[in-house]
Amino acid sequence: MDSGFCLVSSLNHQDVQGRFFDPTWLQMQPHVPTNFVWPKECVVGANEEFQAPMVDLGGFLRGDDEATRRAVKLIRKACSSHGFFQVINHGVDPLLIDGAYDQMDTFFKLPIHRKVSVRKAPGSVWGYSGAHADRFSSKLPWKETLSFPFHDNTLEPVVTTFFNSTLGEDFEQAGVVFQKYCEAMKQLGMKLLELLAISLGVDKLHYKDLFEDGCSVMRCNFYPSCQQPSLALGTGPHCDPTSLTILHQDQVGGLDVFVDNMWQTVPPHRDAFVVNIGDTFTALSNGRYKSCLHRAVVNKYKERRSLAFFLCPKEDKVVRAPEDIVRRDGTKQYPDFTWSNLLEFTQKYYRADEATLQNFTKWLLSSKQQTL
Repeated sequence: MDSGFCLVSSLNHQDVQGRFFDPTWLQMQPHVPTNFVWPKECVVGANEEFQAPMVDLGGFLRGDDEATRRAVKLIRKACSSHGFFQVINHGVDPLLIDGAYDQMDTFFKLPIHRKVSVRKAPGSVWGYSGAHADRFSSKLPWKETLSFPFHDNTLEPVVTTFFNSTLGEDFEQAGVVFQKYCEAMKQLGMKLLELLAISLGVDKLHYKDLFEDGCSVMRCNFYPSCQQPSLALGTGPHCDPTSLTILHQDQVGGLDVFVDNMWQTVPPHRDAFVVNIGDTFTALSNGRYKSCLHRAVVNKYKERRSLAFFLCPKEDKVVRAPEDIVRRDGTKQYPDFTWSNLLEFTQKYYRADEATLQNFTKWLLSSKQQTL
């Protein structure tokens, strides 16, 4: 496979071809293929470490009022300025995190034809993607991903079912591990929403109804090594369109955040989860909390991995800032929308970047006018 391409016929669309780059081939290339090269302004180096606020959740989870106030203060300051913080003493078992990495490694070491067999269908969020070459032809990310859904609305364990139905009994244990991991992430995410609500001056359970029955996204990221890391990116500069991202990165490092008008590196912390505000929660805070611009760089000598859980509201429920906040601010910053509206926009019409929310708002208002 000299070109590094794996061409496969789509299962759902006879005339559509899915394209996937073999990561083994990518790692061996002395020069970055043209469609993986990013503009110079996107790959400018990060020369400083970002001192991300470290929020200790231990006291809050135990019901300690003073510890909760300290956590709220840190989160309010971080989210008002850049939308980015880390959490420790979060209650997630380190052995569960290690187990998730082990299962992820097993999947990404599969032959490319095996991974492609569980590729994303056109317009779908779920499944395998190699460099997103099935969706885009330039500024491709130097990575592979496996994405799957999580919700706890049924008695059936949805993650276990996903692995059993797509990868078979060989990955039954992976389904069990990731089911438990997602349950822990959802529990942590709901607790973080309580702190965010308190920090905004509304009832701590204000966002519970919106998110409790939501279908969230779990994504495993694998970034191959790259011979010319100054030209490529694992993930380009963007803000997450979702509400809240809970990320664990391995010890290689490669996460950068744009703060104080420059890129800064986020050193890995084995015991911490990185948390960032997404576009949907920016709208839910009436613009008070910033959706964090970030990227992933690649390494010349080492592969990198991360586990990302994207907390999402229920698709058909209205995303709207609390009336108390809008009244205090004097202006409603964003129109009402649903998460399904924004998801459709990013899957069908727009590649997520730093201006997703603004362009989505324009698209939404234009679409509504056309239906009048």
